[in-house]
Amino acid sequence: MKADIHPEYKESTVQCTCGQVIQTRSTVPDLHIGICSACHPFFTGEQRFVDTAGRVDKFANRYGGTSAKRRAKKPKLSDLNA
Repeated sequence: MKADIHPEYKESTVQCTCGQVIQTRSTVPDLHIGICSACHPFFTGEQRFVDTAGRVDKFANRYGGTSAKRRAKKPKLSDLNA
């Protein structure tokens, strides 16, 4: 292995929004995560909706709809010269 190209690992603390704290080693000293194995539905067996509104609903609320609108056709040169 080449010398002086690998990052230095340090003791790291990983904190989840549920309150669990995990001690590990990483190149980053402190990490804050949104979901971990203690609160993720796959590991807990609970069916819980973290996000009640879907992506399409959020997009529709933010930008005012999801239907595509066609642009008006450009007039042909033959129509303009007539």
